[in-house]
Amino acid sequence: MPTRIDLTTLSLQDALDLAALIEEEAYKRYTLFATQLGRGGGGAGSFFASMAENEKKHGEQLSDRRTAMFGDAPARVSLADLFDVEAPDVGAPRRSMSLLQAYELAKSSEQKAYDFYDGALPNITDPDVRTLFVELRDEETEHVRLIEEAIAKLPPNANIEPYFDIDESPAL
Repeated sequence: MPTRIDLTTLSLQDALDLAALIEEEAYKRYTLFATQLGRGGGGAGSFFASMAENEKKHGEQLSDRRTAMFGDAPARVSLADLFDVEAPDVGAPRRSMSLLQAYELAKSSEQKAYDFYDGALPNITDPDVRTLFVELRDEETEHVRLIEEAIAKLPPNANIEPYFDIDESPAL
């Protein structure tokens, strides 16, 4: 179960806080992957660094929206209330991950977020929260589409896993 929150009781403020936290969790996970795999060279680590920045920007936009609407009212939800809504699985990256595999992992994470928002909709009774969740779900659809377009533009060798000498590479 990705959340421990009763979705039927979410206020718009709670929903914005939850959405920002989902983006924060994904940002932290992609940043971890980028650090583990290395950010340079245009490989999987570089891609994860760019995904981290995208998640950070989206989270900031949601936080700004929340602040504009509710000021500094304290949040009633926290990262402890959710788990892996959008963030890729912690054990998913590996040093020999191809660029295509990194894109596919990100695509599945965006799909996971879509599934969360879509699955939550039947439990949402507040019309403003429902509208926000539809908007967020539709944004995830757009993210999946953008990643699919990027995959289509990858060079033919994007599916080749880089070679690492296990005796010379640090463990993840």
